[in-house]
Amino acid sequence: MRKTLILGYGNPDRQDDGIAWHVLVAVAEHFHYPLPESWEDGFQTSSGHPDLEIYFSLQLTPELAEQVATFERVCFVDAHTGRIPEEIHFEQISPDLQNSPFTHHMTPATLCYLTQSLYGKQPEAILISVRGYEFNFSHSLSNQTAGLLNSVVDNLIEWLNG
Repeated sequence: MRKTLILGYGNPDRQDDGIAWHVLVAVAEHFHYPLPESWEDGFQTSSGHPDLEIYFSLQLTPELAEQVATFERVCFVDAHTGRIPEEIHFEQISPDLQNSPFTHHMTPATLCYLTQSLYGKQPEAILISVRGYEFNFSHSLSNQTAGLLNSVVDNLIEWLNG
């Protein structure tokens, strides 16, 4: 396996916005990683898969560019609210500075742009965006989004092995 980072982000306290956390836990279980007690504890790299790192953040920040630069490929995992037609959307990411003047939101493309600009690295990058249906204050996924979880994990593991 090429050196890979799975970088999930979202708010696990806001129901389906936390889908990335649930995906990362399922991938960690698949690869027999020790599971953290909460999203704040972080994942430990498994001795059986030293080239796979799993990382969760509430949001993408410029500081993550340094970490991304150390990988050959990165998979971003996030929720979407339906502006994308597919329930599970896979997208190749190219470095692109995307201005967000009215929000603190940073896109995967902007993080890849910063990685390339600051560190001269351009890992292969994809985004897996999963449809969220409910964004209430809850740690549980809605039934609709929970129903997508196994398919997302299966596709992610296929990408990791492919």
